[in-house]
Amino acid sequence: MEQRIASQPKSAHALSVPNLLTYARLAAVPALAAVMFFMTGEAANWAALGIFAVAGVTDFLDGYVARAWEQQSSLGRMLDPIADKLIVGAALLMLVANQTISGWSIWAALIILSREILVSGLREFLAELNVTVAVSRLAKWKTTMQMVALCFLLAGGAGDAQCGCATDIGLVLLWVAALFTLYAGFDYFRAGLKYAMQHDGR
Repeated sequence: MEQRIASQPKSAHALSVPNLLTYARLAAVPALAAVMFFMTGEAANWAALGIFAVAGVTDFLDGYVARAWEQQSSLGRMLDPIADKLIVGAALLMLVANQTISGWSIWAALIILSREILVSGLREFLAELNVTVAVSRLAKWKTTMQMVALCFLLAGGAGDAQCGCATDIGLVLLWVAALFTLYAGFDYFRAGLKYAMQHDGR
C-alpha cells in the first residue's frame, strides 16, 4: 500500500497537462517527417505547416499551463527542450531533403542544427556542475525567428501560390534566425568555458 501511494505523485506528474502537451510535440516529429516524405504537392505543404504550427502552439502552452497550474516537473524541464530541438531539426532536414532549402541556405540550416547540438552538450556539462544558464530575451527571439522562418518554408509551393514569395521570405528569415542563433549560443559557450576553466583550476 505504501509503495502504491508513493508512486501516485510520479504518475500524476508524468500525465499532467503540460507534459501531455510536450508528448504531443514529440509525436509531431515523426508525423511531420512522414507527411513531408510520403505526401506531395500543396496538400503536403499545408499538412506539414499545420503540424508544425500546432507543435509551436503546444510549446507556448505547456510552459504557460505549467506555471499557471503549478505543474512544473523535472520530466517536463527535460523533455521540453528535447521536443523543441527535434521538431526544428526534423523540419530543417526534410526541407533540405526536398530542396526547399538548397545552395548556400543549407549553411544557415547547418548553423542552427550545430548550435542546438553544442548547447545541448554545454547544458549537460553545466548540469553536472549544478550550473544553469537562464534563457535570455535574445534566445527567445531566436526561437521565434526560427519558428516563423520554418512556417514560411513549410508552406513552400502552396504559400508561393498564395503570395508569390513565401519561400523567399522563409529563406531570408532563416538566415536572420541563423545569425540570432549564433549570437544567442555565445552566452552558453561563454558560461561553459568559464566554468570549465574554473573546474579544471581546482
